[in-house]
Amino acid sequence: MLRRTVVVAVLLARVVPVAAHHSIAGVYDSGRAVTIDGIVSAFHFVNPHPYVEIDVSESTATTRWRVELDNRYELAAVGMSAMTIRAGDRVVIVGSAARDGSRGLYARSLQRPSDGFLYEQVGFSPRVKLPRTP
Repeated sequence: MLRRTVVVAVLLARVVPVAAHHSIAGVYDSGRAVTIDGIVSAFHFVNPHPYVEIDVSESTATTRWRVELDNRYELAAVGMSAMTIRAGDRVVIVGSAARDGSRGLYARSLQRPSDGFLYEQVGFSPRVKLPRTP
């Protein structure tokens, strides 16, 4: 009976899918910091990680970057929402470059100079300085 239970448990362990969270270090290189300055084309406040699409004007063309933030639950806990960052906002972002060479970053800081908004990734937690009020 014990042997049958062990066999069933092993088979179930192989069949039942396990939700895995990707490793930030596996996707982004924390040793390669990149700074971009551009205009938000979209902010996706989604699970598991919200991300911002940024249009960066270079000498001859505009390129689109995808910037991943900390998880949605933690961002909401520090006061961010789907309305915090909007299309048309000019932002300056410092982040860890994508290991695959794509135009992707994991944000370490995101600043919106127009009103003083600041998002920072400090250790394993996000910190937000909300905009100045007039």
